[in-house]
Amino acid sequence: MTTQKNYKKTLIACYLGFVTQAISANFAPLLFLTFKGTYGITLEKIAMIPMVFYLTQLIVDLAATKFADKIGYRACVVASQVLSAVGLVVMAFSPDLMTNPFAGILISVVLYAIGSGLIEVLVSPIVEACPFENKDGVMSLLHSFYCWGAMGVILGSTLFFAVFGVENWRILTIIWALVPLYNTFNFIRCPIERLIEDDRSMGIPGLLKTPIFWLMIILMVCSGASEATMAQWASAFTESALGVSKTVGDLAGPCLFAMFMGISRMLYGKFSERLDLAQVMLLCGVMCAGCYLLASLSSLPILGLAGCALCGLSVGIMWPGSISISSQSCPRGGTAMFAFLALAGDLGATVSPAMVGSISEMAGGNLKSGLLVAVIFPIILVTGLIILNKTRKADKKPG
Repeated sequence: MTTQKNYKKTLIACYLGFVTQAISANFAPLLFLTFKGTYGITLEKIAMIPMVFYLTQLIVDLAATKFADKIGYRACVVASQVLSAVGLVVMAFSPDLMTNPFAGILISVVLYAIGSGLIEVLVSPIVEACPFENKDGVMSLLHSFYCWGAMGVILGSTLFFAVFGVENWRILTIIWALVPLYNTFNFIRCPIERLIEDDRSMGIPGLLKTPIFWLMIILMVCSGASEATMAQWASAFTESALGVSKTVGDLAGPCLFAMFMGISRMLYGKFSERLDLAQVMLLCGVMCAGCYLLASLSSLPILGLAGCALCGLSVGIMWPGSISISSQSCPRGGTAMFAFLALAGDLGATVSPAMVGSISEMAGGNLKSGLLVAVIFPIILVTGLIILNKTRKADKKPG
């Protein structure tokens, strides 16, 4: 008798995979001033930490288009959890053991960034390959766990530091490392299917010759840019606009943003069967542009904070929605397509926040000026979705 596979175990492992990615992306920034005070690392060097993290992810995204299918999903996703756990453990000990503490920190960042990049590339196709009904809703709910993970890291770390002191950050780092360590065994045991057989996949050349694929790439770049820009600048924006402390800024800015983004993904996951994904994304794109305009142009600080927080509600569906639309439009895209989509999203998430910082600096440190320019990304996304809708209507016409 054949035992029925329990794909709920796969889904739980993938949920924790995104929580692991949230730990990797959001924990180290909470320690930047601690690194400066403890090890005498300059702010200029500390600024390299997020740059190295996202650059490493970009390289992994690109490399995964070649090796993920050959090595296999299970081996790669188990490696993602092991590397994430090892990277965090190395961060806890290497700065004190090495003569150059900053080098030790960077080594740890590269390790867990490789893990994070593999998570980003593999978790979505692993879920897509499972025989779930309502894939759009499942994908949206899956990506909401990154939001809850980000909130958990910020709130949990803030509480830990308040109770035990920031000097015990190494203990907390080990505690966070237990999440990917535990999830390693989940991925070892859960059922994992192939997304598409090698002989049925379009392959990279086929993908690159498909016009709709390039439209999906544009949507992903804009999704990543729209999400990451506000996420990365939310704390600084809240701190400067409301004149509050860094701790309050972290809680009111990034936490509210992440909460609304998670709510958005959960709501779509619940009601997706009754909704048209492309139309919902179009509405969210318009709302996102409005949120950026509200945050950057409002003279009232509370309205600026509202624009920042509600931006999370508008961008929530963009990333998972773009992935779902790509799966529908290019069903034979295979793992390479998911890797390219992750690469495009990370590219937007890397370029846009840096652009906002540069423009704000040129405007005399006025962050609102940088955020105003960033409105171009949701506008391009809306334009791309209008083109997509027209293309779909044209394809449905007879003859």
